[in-house]
Parts: sequence; structure tokens; C-alpha cells
Amino acid sequence: MSRGRTRRVLTRRIDGEGSRRVQDELIVEEPMSVRLDGELVATTMRTPGDDFELAVGFLVTEGVLDGVPVRAVRYCGQGSAAEAEYNDVTVETGGVALAPTPRLGPASSSCGICGTVAIDELAARLDPLDADPFDPEVLAGVAARIDGDQALFGATGAVHAAAAFDRTGEPLLLREDIGRHNAVDKVVGRLHLDGGLPANDLGLWVSGRASFEMAQKAWAAGFAALVAVSGPSALAVETARVAGLQLAGFARGERLNLYTGD
Repeated sequence: MSRGRTRRVLTRRIDGEGSRRVQDELIVEEPMSVRLDGELVATTMRTPGDDFELAVGFLVTEGVLDGVPVRAVRYCGQGSAAEAEYNDVTVETGGVALAPTPRLGPASSSCGICGTVAIDELAARLDPLDADPFDPEVLAGVAARIDGDQALFGATGAVHAAAAFDRTGEPLLLREDIGRHNAVDKVVGRLHLDGGLPANDLGLWVSGRASFEMAQKAWAAGFAALVAVSGPSALAVETARVAGLQLAGFARGERLNLYTGD
């Protein structure tokens, strides 16, 4: 279910024309609990909308589902979904998935799960990727194709975006959210629900930096490449090398820096 993602407020705008009261459109940010077979796994701050995709994608990229098929996704809570304000989602596997370990505290939409998973732990549960690298010219052109498709960013200037693209650089799926990690999880969740994982023949474009968590999520979903508008961290580059993930940063206009998969 898609609910209101923006809210109008009055603000005072000060510019070369003076000072005046105008309406401004702000992005909505609300908590959402993610459950597996009814058991709480984590709570994240997110932009409402595509909630089922977010829940599934989060469980996929965090290794919680571990290949177990999803039977259903639904809003839950002690009462109706409306009473819970559509902020509580459970992913059902019929009890097949292992009982999750609840995360203490909320997952921040700005920093995700920073520092909780090391490269060696990822390598223990994820095989190296077996995918051909993309043509660097294709990677450099993805941003131009996505430009103009970020409706929420155009309205508020306060959200991130993630997109899956094919070998020609054509964007196939784009999601926006106040959290970088949430935008990626929404893309991954949609692909998983559509039977599109592992995404070995697709690339993942992100509007921000390429952090360790972005590389982790791209690896877990099986993407062949990760392309970021901003730069990567040293840990993200090392993770990409171990994963066999092609990683590009500063992909703007016709330029980019290719850190792995050359």
C-alpha cells in the first residue's frame, strides 16, 4: 500500500527577492518494524511506500532469509494494519526460516548497520560472484538515463534513489527513500518477489556514496556491478574485490572512477 510520502508545511524563504512565506514539500519519515514469521527482526526509519519490498529486501541482504522462499508478506500488529498505521510488516515463510536474532535499537536510515558485519563474515555466507563486468561506457551513462525519474527527490530534495539496470544501461526498476539502504532494499525486495535474484546480469546504481553496506547488499543480491554517484569507502572497495563485484564511483556525466572489475 502506498501512503502519503510528502507533507506540505509553511516556511520562510529568504533569497535575492527578499523574505516571504511559501509552502514547502517535505519527505515523510516514519518507523517500520520488520518481522520474520511474526518475530521482530529490526525497526528502520523509512519513507512510507513499497513497504513489502523493503521488508523482503532487508531480510535478503542481511542474510536472514538464506534462500528460504517467501510465502506471503503482510501488515501486522496487535490490531488491524490501519491501527498499526501500516508501520509493521511481517514476511512469512511458514516457519521454515531460522528464528531471527532481534537487533537492539533501530536501524538508522542514514547509516544502516555500520560495523556489524565484517568482510570475512560475508565471505563465509556468500559465494564470490560469477558475473561478467559491464562495459565502463555503459556504467558512465546510467546516471543520465535516470535523471528526471526521481520524482520524490524533485519534490523534496531530501531522498536517495537506487535503480537496477541492464547490460545496455537501461534502468529497469527505481525506488526512492529517505534512507540509502532502504532504497536499495526496496529494489532488491521487488526483484526477489519477481524471481529476479540473483541479479547476475544486472547492475545497481545508487545516488549517494558506495559504502561497505552498499557493497554488502549488492553482493548479497548477486548484482554484477555497483555504480555510485559519489565515492566509495576503502572498505567498500576491499569488499568488492573479495566479492568479485565491479565497483564504480563518481559516475557523473561521461566520467567515472572504476575501482574493481576493470
